[in-house]
Amino acid sequence: MKNNAFKSGFVSIIGRPNVGKSTLLNRILGEKIVAVSDKPQTTRNTIRGILSDDASQIVFVDTPGIHAAKSRLNRGMVEAALSALSGIDLLLLVVDAASQRDEQFLQEIVAKTSSPVFLVLNKVDRVEPKERLLALITDLSRLHPFAEVVPISAQSGDGVERLVDMVRARLPEGMAYFPEDILTDLPEKFIVAELVREKVFRFTGEEVPYATAVVVDEFKERDNGVIAISATILVEREGQKGIVIGKKGAMLKKIGQAARADIERLLGTRVFLELFVKVQERWTERTAVLRELGYE
Repeated sequence: MKNNAFKSGFVSIIGRPNVGKSTLLNRILGEKIVAVSDKPQTTRNTIRGILSDDASQIVFVDTPGIHAAKSRLNRGMVEAALSALSGIDLLLLVVDAASQRDEQFLQEIVAKTSSPVFLVLNKVDRVEPKERLLALITDLSRLHPFAEVVPISAQSGDGVERLVDMVRARLPEGMAYFPEDILTDLPEKFIVAELVREKVFRFTGEEVPYATAVVVDEFKERDNGVIAISATILVEREGQKGIVIGKKGAMLKKIGQAARADIERLLGTRVFLELFVKVQERWTERTAVLRELGYE
């Protein structure tokens, strides 16, 4: 039974593209619910990940990377990220300790929130020598009275448990917002689509990943317990469709096999995954399509 000391709150994770925000959330939850890749702008939606235990419930809000947006899709992504700066109990401002020194960006973000801010220095395992990391902490600490400056490696997990403990200590007493046995309030179909899209990002190059979206058309459990999933990968041009399908269907098969493995781990059961590719010209600029995909 929860007592009066139970803590809860909302914690936004903000940063530039490709600093490891989604990797961090997946590491915290111990399960992949957010698409990750080495390409920027992989995350397109605001995604809530829920960490519950007997003493607390932390609702982490993962956001798209904040970048110079040109397309309607990208502008919506940045707006979604900035909207996550309000109505929260704590902000995790994540930077790439190995390469990022965007001081103006940090100052602009902290100026937009009245919440306490943790500066999270990710990828510290790539910083050599360690004296460089200490100098970076000293320099960035001068920019703002951060509540904490926390070095971590989301990839290896180093420092992540300590970060969660520090977040939990900062939260106010309160009630649980969600059932304690769920990791996200998003439907399974959404996560499945994200896992398929992640593989497109991972295995295809140039502009193709950014011109793709995934729609789950069918999600049904068969009598034998197998989950049958049918999904469509949207692209903007015929040439992109050819790349996603690959020679004799090899690329689409590779995407499907990798996605199915992740989906089976997530659902804990066998999965039959069927993928299709469809051209939807200029979908990244079409309001109706963006709304249907949940990007507006």
